[in-house]
Amino acid sequence: MPSHSGLFTIIERAARKAAPRLRRDFNEVQQLQVSRKGPADFVSQADQRAEQTIYEELSRARPDWGFLMEERDEVAGDPDKPRFIVDPLDGTSNFLHGIPHFCISIAVEEPMPNGKREITTALVYQPLTDESFWAEKGRGAWNTDQRLRVSSRRDLSEALIATGIPFMGHGDFAQWSRIFGAVAPQVAGIRRLGAAALDLAWVAAGRFDGFWESDLQPWDVAAGMLLVKEAGGFVSDYRGGDRPLERNEFLAANDALHSKLHKLVAGSLR
Repeated sequence: MPSHSGLFTIIERAARKAAPRLRRDFNEVQQLQVSRKGPADFVSQADQRAEQTIYEELSRARPDWGFLMEERDEVAGDPDKPRFIVDPLDGTSNFLHGIPHFCISIAVEEPMPNGKREITTALVYQPLTDESFWAEKGRGAWNTDQRLRVSSRRDLSEALIATGIPFMGHGDFAQWSRIFGAVAPQVAGIRRLGAAALDLAWVAAGRFDGFWESDLQPWDVAAGMLLVKEAGGFVSDYRGGDRPLERNEFLAANDALHSKLHKLVAGSLR
């Protein structure tokens, strides 16, 4: 079993404390109260209860740290200290339709001496399968005690690529269609499973060979980005640059496939 920091222990404990209620809510999803945040954008009691549990656990352990959370947005903390970035239920639409593909995502973002902030600790936890995808900067990526490595495939013709598809009120349909038209004829398959944090965790695990999506929130991708990088992969914006969060464009794969996907994606947007 790889050793991990006390901070990661705190994060995993918070996720595992929220998980049993999520599992119960999933099995009784018809009884949940659901409200609409925007077009095709829903929040359930399950999201809110999981976030409250995680918030209570983490704030008790690190009371002066800030939070960026999906349901309560930003909670200010000491600006010189790290902050937690939390999605208590990534894949809410899957959850509400009884599709067993969703997760809890927690990341730690630390201030660096150069004035920037970096993701240094990450957890993507799947409550139904009990898979704990985690990473700490410089210490690799893991699924519980199994080391994760991105896919070793080099040819697009063998690659299985994940994406998110625009839907009501979300995303740029024309841009996505151009990228899809460039990528789909070159690859072995494209999947849309509806939980970006798990998509990135699965890229880190080599289950998917690549991933692209835009119009995401930091809590959707913060943990997954570190997982991919610590598993030996690359995450960039669509232009191949190091500004995916700023541009809100995410392209992830191993080194060989990333360069090939980047050419296809960038070329489709000219």
